[in-house]
Amino acid sequence: GNRLTSLGKKKLPKKPRCGDSGRVLNGIPATRPADAGRVPKSHRSVSRAYGGCLSGKSVRDRIVRAFLIEEQKCVKQVLAEKMSAAKEPKTKKKGKH
Repeated sequence: GNRLTSLGKKKLPKKPRCGDSGRVLNGIPATRPADAGRVPKSHRSVSRAYGGCLSGKSVRDRIVRAFLIEEQKCVKQVLAEKMSAAKEPKTKKKGKH
């Protein structure tokens, strides 16, 4: 035809990134927000807890941190019991009758 038209260039998509560490999320395609809805649901996330939001390393770190905090609570409780058991015989004194 005799008509000049201009074609707008689409913006390049960026890879989705982890909310905690900023790492690139593997297994999820880089799409623009409008195109992301047309991607099948199985391609939008990874089959793991926090699949499409956090990287595997971040999830592992969270799990390890939670486990260590629970272990620390148990250790504190055991130490407190030992200290209280050690103090009991010393606090009991025989009175004179």
